Amino acid sequence: MQRFLLPFTFFITLHANKLLIPMDLSQSDHLRAYGIAYRAINRGLDVEWLLNFRGGSFMLGYDKTVEKECAVNGVRWEVVSASEVLYIYQTVEENNMETVLLEKAPRIAVYIPENYEPWDDAVTLALEYAGIPYEQVWDDDVLKGVLPKYDWLHLHHEDFTGQYGKFYGSQRQTDWYQSEVRMNEELSRRLGFAKVSRMKLAVAHVIKEYIAAGGFVFSMCSACDTYEIALAAAETDICHDIYDGDAFDRQANNNLDFSQCLAFENFQVVLDPLIYEHSSIDVVQEASRRGPNTYISLFDFSAKFDPVPSMLVQNHTSLVKEFLGQCSGFRRNTIKVAVLNLGEVVGTEEVKYLHGDYGRGTFTYLAGHDPEDYQHFVGDPPTELNLHRNSPGYRLILNNVLFPAARKKELKT
Repeated sequence: MQRFLLPFTFFITLHANKLLIPMDLSQSDHLRAYGIAYRAINRGLDVEWLLNFRGGSFMLGYDKTVEKECAVNGVRWEVVSASEVLYIYQTVEENNMETVLLEKAPRIAVYIPENYEPWDDAVTLALEYAGIPYEQVWDDDVLKGVLPKYDWLHLHHEDFTGQYGKFYGSQRQTDWYQSEVRMNEELSRRLGFAKVSRMKLAVAHVIKEYIAAGGFVFSMCSACDTYEIALAAAETDICHDIYDGDAFDRQANNNLDFSQCLAFENFQVVLDPLIYEHSSIDVVQEASRRGPNTYISLFDFSAKFDPVPSMLVQNHTSLVKEFLGQCSGFRRNTIKVAVLNLGEVVGTEEVKYLHGDYGRGTFTYLAGHDPEDYQHFVGDPPTELNLHRNSPGYRLILNNVLFPAARKKELKT
């Protein structure tokens, strides 16, 4: 890992105060603080992310517009003098902390359909609450080649295997499910694909190419495991005929190619269409038995030598409450050796949060659906983030949104 060290003379700013946005327990609204930092970067201001200093605080030159924005949005800020700034830099230099310069506001895309779906998406909720702009893309956009326009891509709650979330057993008579099937079948035909699973596989391959070329991808819930399953099953058929009208390969589990996967290997696909589970990657049954009083432990990385994972786990606490989803957690023995574990349920088989490199880009997976809703059911109302302004789980999402803004030297391994 290459370190980027600012010359010591840079630290001695004797003629100006700075604004510090603390991200420890003193912060009144952690989530909107990310939006303040993003917009400041977008205005061309130099924003420093102080890793492991007071929960991963942000610091920038004094700016009246930023100060006013903090006040309007209920975000706590401090005006620090030149001598206090020097003390902060010395503290960072002498401890497991680091200063990372955020220099370019990432262009953000969210892979999400335009039609109604009976569930919300935690990332879009976080972006909208923080006031961070994003654009929606869908299968036709991806296949037309729009992804290089964006620095960061979020994969929404989506089933890349063409099995519609395996909701057939419980939801096939509902209007939303039938609409979902109809919309996907019409789109796949229009784009020249014989069936939905082939369209989704083509989209998965384009996303993989996007990562290899330097893109940053962040996925949650079923977009984590079904994306990998689709890649592994490219040369076989795991979709029962109730989904696509043709026979599936009953020996499909013997024909999976794990070399095509980014994060997982040695898993088995659940071929029964009436079982609401995709594969042995997921630990939802064990997680459900442990119940809501379970905590995810975040790893403590060396900020000076491992700035990327340090950015991804910045928080005001090292513990995040468990939350379930279609993919609630990743089974430890299905994760490839080169993939980094960012957070886990200690003493169990569950890894909740992971990160890896592919080509020039990265992928980060956070299992579960909504960090402030332990078990989000179809049709449940969206989470009101003004009631969860200090959510450590939502902070993990916003860490991912912001880390591509870091100076490129920080992102090289």
